[in-house]
Amino acid sequence: MEPKKVRIIKEKPVLPTLYKNVGIYCRVSSNTQEQLNSMAAQVSFFVQLLSRRLDWRFVDIYLDFKSGESKNNRLGFKRMIEDARNKKLDIIMTKSISRFGRNTLDTIQTLRELKDLDVTVIFDQEHLDTSKEDSEVILTTLAAFAEEENKNRRDNQNWAIKKRLKDGTSEIYSRACFGYTKSDIGELTIDRKQAEIVQNIFTMYLSGMSILGIVKELERQGIKSPTGKDKWCKRTIDTMLSNEKYIGNALVFKTYSIYTPKHKRVQNNDHSHEQFLLNDGHLPIISKEVFDAVQEEKARRSNIVTDESGKHRKDTRYSSKEK
Repeated sequence: MEPKKVRIIKEKPVLPTLYKNVGIYCRVSSNTQEQLNSMAAQVSFFVQLLSRRLDWRFVDIYLDFKSGESKNNRLGFKRMIEDARNKKLDIIMTKSISRFGRNTLDTIQTLRELKDLDVTVIFDQEHLDTSKEDSEVILTTLAAFAEEENKNRRDNQNWAIKKRLKDGTSEIYSRACFGYTKSDIGELTIDRKQAEIVQNIFTMYLSGMSILGIVKELERQGIKSPTGKDKWCKRTIDTMLSNEKYIGNALVFKTYSIYTPKHKRVQNNDHSHEQFLLNDGHLPIISKEVFDAVQEEKARRSNIVTDESGKHRKDTRYSSKEK
């Protein structure tokens, strides 16, 4: 039997990549001119740093303009992570840990994922490179400090906000809603056309129309929603019918944030969080008598009663005249 012939196919040497793909991540807390200047300075610094490295190739700049604590505000960050997952990045440069994650847990989880993807993150302010062996221990400690620093900063900001609310000087009281516009000096003024729609909504509700019936009538008349859409949401009408701004008042902290990894907002219905009510701060669109009548009607239709045993539903449900 003749020996079998075997041809050996030699392996090809894997050539090292000549360059690393680099992305720049920058985040500022607002789009004010001061913050935009800060962002421009960050970008300029990293671009200059990148240009001095012949083995680095610039890929993209990822920008975010709002608080890092909400996922919905981190579109640039999410796009950057997606590019990393798609092997478009080898290195990410950013200013500091506090700019990178929402909290310690979020920061560490993201950095571990990037490390598994062979993506290095360089934090300029802390002089940290996640490709180094001791980086995670240092990062965990620094991220915790950064989180505490952010919390202290929020506490200071909240103190200043509450002081202006107590003084009645806060611009929060003058946030416009449907029916109002802001004047050149920041005061709420009535938008006559929108105010007429608001008045009609209150009138329709007191006439017995359901919220769904009001929605259908507004759409039938071709009236645009507060966001300019052809369709109205039932929640929009429900909120308008309980909005104290229409009688000239302004209530602040109807909802509040609770500090958790997910950083969510909750309703302040039980007044567990301090609230501020400014009475007669602007011209009303609805009389107090009409507004109070609507609140009574809403309570009746909600089928909720309050007695010595607390809040509970009645046995039968109220039905409005028009559905």
